[in-house]
Amino acid sequence: MKRIVITGTSRGIGFELVKTLSKMGHQILALSRNEKPVKELKLENVHTFSFDITSDDSLNEAVNYISENWDSKVDVLINNAGALLNKPFKDSGYEDFLKVYQVNVFGVAEVTRKLLPFMEDTSHVLNISSMGGIQGSMKFPGLAAYSSSKGALLTLTELLAEEYKENGPSFNALALGAVQTEMLEEAFPGYKAPVTAEDMAAYIADFSLNGQKFYNGKIMQVSNSTP
Repeated sequence: MKRIVITGTSRGIGFELVKTLSKMGHQILALSRNEKPVKELKLENVHTFSFDITSDDSLNEAVNYISENWDSKVDVLINNAGALLNKPFKDSGYEDFLKVYQVNVFGVAEVTRKLLPFMEDTSHVLNISSMGGIQGSMKFPGLAAYSSSKGALLTLTELLAEEYKENGPSFNALALGAVQTEMLEEAFPGYKAPVTAEDMAAYIADFSLNGQKFYNGKIMQVSNSTP
């Protein structure tokens, strides 16, 4: 049984991760602004509350829960929360970029920093990024803020793996291709991705539990399509 923290759990891949990992018997702390979907699952081994990744109060609430209920131990952190903006660059201002980076980069960094004291050398931090952040991959108009932030997340993953390589935890990132989620539908109405959120969650769940045994500081491309 592992103690697993997952961000971005109200829908899509994060929601499916909660269901998949809880069925395996793991203890889950599910963090999302909208806690209702997870609460409605009524799973005994899942705790959730309304969580804003950019809020110090939310971060401190997560820290307090882990300290009081998990013996100050975290085995896996899956940084899945993300913000996607599809908007022409000429119309994208500072605030647009800031909102995306606050979730996709700054928020991830802060959650990770807050939870690092609870992790051991066998723990695993798994960052969920995008093929759009991979240098040399196909890029799409309108995703300047999103894809650049996901590229920053990949570099952050490599840097933290180097900084903590002596005593852990391990840091890895999955750069996902298109997955059929509500967020994708909102950004690209009508587009049909080749992979379901449920199937991708099953892959991520397995990697989160075992990937640190084989990888550290690695960027794994998970895509059977161009995006």
